[in-house]
Amino acid sequence: MADQFENVTVIKKANLYFDGKVTSRTILFADGTRKTLGFMLPGEYEFSTGAREVMEMLYGQMEVLLPGQSAWQTFKAGQTFEVPANATFKLKLEGPVDYCCSYG
Repeated sequence: MADQFENVTVIKKANLYFDGKVTSRTILFADGTRKTLGFMLPGEYEFSTGAREVMEMLYGQMEVLLPGQSAWQTFKAGQTFEVPANATFKLKLEGPVDYCCSYG
């Protein structure tokens, strides 16, 4: 994955979830693709997807319960995981996490 993005549009207003414990900024690319760059504070979270999501871990680690799975998996900085469209997944964080999410 790239360390930086070129020729993009950044939406200034943050996406805030869980009373501000999870935040992200939307990045739009000329080809129509969208990513978010985000930060999560420690806690337990549940998200639902509309589109397929690929989460790239940039800092920290989290426990993830993916759709259709019964066992939690650990993902650390440098790793990615995928969540299908129209699904729900759960996260547990003991420390802060920096991430990049790709859609579609």
